[in-house]
Amino acid sequence: MGILKREIGQERPFSSIEEETLLNVLRTADCLQRTFHQKSRDWGVTSTQYNVLRILRGAHPQGLTCTQIGDRMITADPDITRLLARLKALKLIRQQRDRNDRRVIWTQISDQGLELLHQMDPVILRTPKELLGHIGEQELASLIELLERARQKCGDKHSAVSCDGAGDCDKSSDSDRVGSGEMPV
Repeated sequence: MGILKREIGQERPFSSIEEETLLNVLRTADCLQRTFHQKSRDWGVTSTQYNVLRILRGAHPQGLTCTQIGDRMITADPDITRLLARLKALKLIRQQRDRNDRRVIWTQISDQGLELLHQMDPVILRTPKELLGHIGEQELASLIELLERARQKCGDKHSAVSCDGAGDCDKSSDSDRVGSGEMPV
């Protein structure tokens, strides 16, 4: 009996090797995500909020629009606007309307957000080695390749992202610049 079958208490065989593979990927992703979430929780942020802060640190100081943040997230969040509102309430981000198009809202990481990431970095940066360090580099490279190939059949990865609860929230491109004035959200 395979390890997954024992873990989930399944007696009957899987219907296909593809089903067993998919369930193993989902089980593994859940395990890794829960472990990562436990580590980020010590600082009062979820793993999804941490992901947004890392994205914004990478785009510092310009920042990104809501759609750009959604496009870069590891896991799609169906309501990025609400996620950003929670980060703003924690004073970890700030938002500004674009000078040229008031419909566009730019989000930047705040100094408090940068400080939080600085505090988290030593623990969070150790986590991948703690979780996957027992697997050799060649095996990890093969796993990366296989996972990337598996995602090819997933369709539009951006369809779950919503900035206003209904669809696109901004009309910007990477070349747009941050406007001035704090957004009164």
